[in-house]
Amino acid sequence: MLLPPSLLTLAENAIEHLNEHQSEHLSHWQAEQREQLTVALAMSDFIQDSISADHDLLPWLQAQLPENLRRQGYRTQLKALLDETDDEAVFLRRLREYRRREMVWLAWKDIHDAISLDESLLHLSELAEAMIVEAYHWLYKHCCIEWGTPCNSEGEAQPMLVLGMGKLGGSELNFSSDIDLIFTYPENGETVGARRSIANAQFFTRLGQRLIKALDQHTVDGFCYRVDMRLRPFGDSGPLVMSFSAMEDYYQEQGRDWERYAMIKARVMGDEQGGAYQALQQMLMPFVFRRYIDFSAIQSLRRMKSMIRSEVRRRGLTDNIKLGPGGIREIEFIAQSLQLVRGGREPGLRKRGLPETLTEIAELGLLPQPEVDTLNSAYRFLRRVENLLQAHADKQTQTLPDNERDQLRLAVALKEKDWPDFCATLEDHMVAVHTIFAGMIGDDDTEDEQTVDAVYHELWSVSRHHDEVITILNDIDAAQADSIADALVHFRTELSKRTLGTRGREVLNHLMPVILSEMLSREDGHIVLPRIGRLLLRIATRTTYLELLDEHPATISHLVKLCAASPMVAEQLANYPVLLDELLDPQHLYHPTPPEMYKTELFEYLARVPEEDMEQQMEMIRQFKQTQLLRIAAADIAGVLPLMRVSDHLTFLAEAIIEAVVNQAWYQMVEKYGRPTHLAGREGKGFSVIGYGKLGGLELGYGSDLDVVFLHDCPENVYTDGAKEIDGRQFYLRMAQRIVHLFSTRTASGVLYEIDTRLRPSGASGMLVSTVDSFHEYQHQEAWTWEHQAIVRARPVYGDQPMTEAFRVVRESVLSQPRDLEQLRERVIEMRIKMREHLGSKSQGTFHIKQDPGGITDVEFLTQYLVLAYAHRDSALFRWSDNVRILEDMARAGVLEQEQADKLISAYVTLRDEIHRLNLLDKSVDVDDSHYSDERADVKSAWQQWLDT
Repeated sequence: MLLPPSLLTLAENAIEHLNEHQSEHLSHWQAEQREQLTVALAMSDFIQDSISADHDLLPWLQAQLPENLRRQGYRTQLKALLDETDDEAVFLRRLREYRRREMVWLAWKDIHDAISLDESLLHLSELAEAMIVEAYHWLYKHCCIEWGTPCNSEGEAQPMLVLGMGKLGGSELNFSSDIDLIFTYPENGETVGARRSIANAQFFTRLGQRLIKALDQHTVDGFCYRVDMRLRPFGDSGPLVMSFSAMEDYYQEQGRDWERYAMIKARVMGDEQGGAYQALQQMLMPFVFRRYIDFSAIQSLRRMKSMIRSEVRRRGLTDNIKLGPGGIREIEFIAQSLQLVRGGREPGLRKRGLPETLTEIAELGLLPQPEVDTLNSAYRFLRRVENLLQAHADKQTQTLPDNERDQLRLAVALKEKDWPDFCATLEDHMVAVHTIFAGMIGDDDTEDEQTVDAVYHELWSVSRHHDEVITILNDIDAAQADSIADALVHFRTELSKRTLGTRGREVLNHLMPVILSEMLSREDGHIVLPRIGRLLLRIATRTTYLELLDEHPATISHLVKLCAASPMVAEQLANYPVLLDELLDPQHLYHPTPPEMYKTELFEYLARVPEEDMEQQMEMIRQFKQTQLLRIAAADIAGVLPLMRVSDHLTFLAEAIIEAVVNQAWYQMVEKYGRPTHLAGREGKGFSVIGYGKLGGLELGYGSDLDVVFLHDCPENVYTDGAKEIDGRQFYLRMAQRIVHLFSTRTASGVLYEIDTRLRPSGASGMLVSTVDSFHEYQHQEAWTWEHQAIVRARPVYGDQPMTEAFRVVRESVLSQPRDLEQLRERVIEMRIKMREHLGSKSQGTFHIKQDPGGITDVEFLTQYLVLAYAHRDSALFRWSDNVRILEDMARAGVLEQEQADKLISAYVTLRDEIHRLNLLDKSVDVDDSHYSDERADVKSAWQQWLDT
């Protein structure tokens, strides 16, 4: 590194001083090492002063410089040093000497750019942690000798836990940073083992005071860290140390949003994994991260942002790389705002470090990748500048130097041509950051994006009084005024029974005129209002969801549109309000995941949760399903997806979920029992799920059950290879039971799917899971004709290649058998009559679209009959499991006339489309008998030709 003349003179003076006082040590520094020493002395007064004060530092430094990962030995080395003394003065001196040497090593590495920024921050953080933890252990031992050991009511010794906050908690400490700490302890009680007992609270207060003194007090050897305790509950006016229960009460009852913001980076100092440490982390988690997306925090974040801007203006912090516009604090605010709002739903956002949080933000698409790259680049540049600034004199400063010497030092260390070039680079970074910061959250004084006519504010204000509501509705010529008035007064009455906080009432009073304006501009407002009302009553006491709608007025139009089109969607939103988040992004809302991507999307979605956390995995799968269903329904309602594509989406979504559930069950079983040994050398599980009915025929609807059969290929006398060995077939039986359990368990997000396994061999009385061989034998020797009809629409929806091929062979062998046509006809008709009697319409003048003559089931039975009757002639007739393609193949093979096939397909799709529409509207599939006469006539004609002859 070439030094400018003024810095070279500074270094030569320092070398001359060392030559006078430490010539013996200095003589060992030659060649390249001597050049590096010259640069270090020129660049840092702190290094000069430290070498002058500690005459053993030069030889120590020469020995330690080749090492690159000193942080790994901090705790061990410091403990050994402190354990050698019982004298407090020696204890304080050794702490300070140890810190000074390690900080010189780090300053040296930073100045010579011989350590990465990440490693530098880690070394600084872990050094501070080692100092805190080992000082605490030394003091705890000596305090116990003096006052006894603090114990709970069970006589168990109680530790004091030290929470590192801010950059210390995030392992991103500055070179000369304050350390923000909070002290706590698990349980109250008294000390034991001393002449006179004292309360635990008193013991830990004294211990905390001594720990602060050990780190903060200035002695002839300097100090370790400035300790800031103001982030503790109640701040400076609060107790120095609190028990877990007192702390929990505080955060539950009085914790403020800025404290949640601060707690994002909180970390227990030390690497202990005991129960107390885990209990503290679990206690703090729900305070910091709300269960779902937390839009209630936005107003507080907006105020915090406004305070940051005001402070910058007031103090004129233009030369401050931390607090100035575009500085480090703005980058932290951007990242931590997204953590606070979304960390409850996205575990990946609960990380403490800023770079890893930015990476997660990009992966989740919360900010565009170019913006994340801008923030990352600026953060790394600014933090390196900060470290170099503070390494000059070991002083906590983020203000750019105003003297030529220190300006030169900074420019040289950063390899900039000169100070103006450095300033230009710095400005580029900070302007880019401030632009992103300015666009975050919005401002507290931002005006509403849309103004709402005063009449709707008045309507809401009088909504308790039916007559006044009617008057206003008549003034604005609202259709169905009586119905709207009834619904609005009912909603307001029900709302009065809910306990709303002050903020909830404020938000609702601001929100309701907007919703009323949106709804009453529609002709069907009287229908939509009760649906929206049910949703709002469900979320009224959960301000975070009201905030979501209030913060994003554009979502209200999507909400009204979807609820108007489908009470089913309205009910889903009411039952699972987390789905409201989906309304924020129309790009996703009306453009569902491509069918072939569901498995990948779900895999990535679940990757955020540890595989062993089964409860959270189950919840995440259900949330994924609800989210995807809403997107499919929205696209369906918007006319983006035709019927056949809707069924494709619903079917492929179900297949993705089946695979995830099978994998969950497999993981649990293998963890407990190991793998069946017949799978040695094989990648698959020897297990398959066969989809029947709508699942097998790729025709799932929104509320469809999943008809499935489980198969495996485990031979007899095979066992698992785990510590707890069981019979292989018993393994697959338990696995199938586990799969059914995972599907049917009701969590906060409901049941995953209703699973129907009655189509398995021997029905409900048969084994839940069968071998392929026994399934083959059953189908050929015992199965009824209706079971062969069912297998027409069966296909593997999960399974490895050998299992998929094995089922294909069974299905082909069943469907390609020649049959007695008269006998087949009689049995198909007999089963169809039974179904009509049990499931058909019971009302005069109505037509049950599915079960009555000429309906969907007639087409399905006719298609199945044709496959069973003629597939032995042509294997192409059973290559598909869905009715439409089977009918197309029947025409292609000459079994059906093309005109008849087209009419059957048209009738089938038309009737399915109507059922689908009625399901969205949550209506009965019984329609007026005059409907669909042409379609029914075509189906009846074909039925008569083929089955009633």
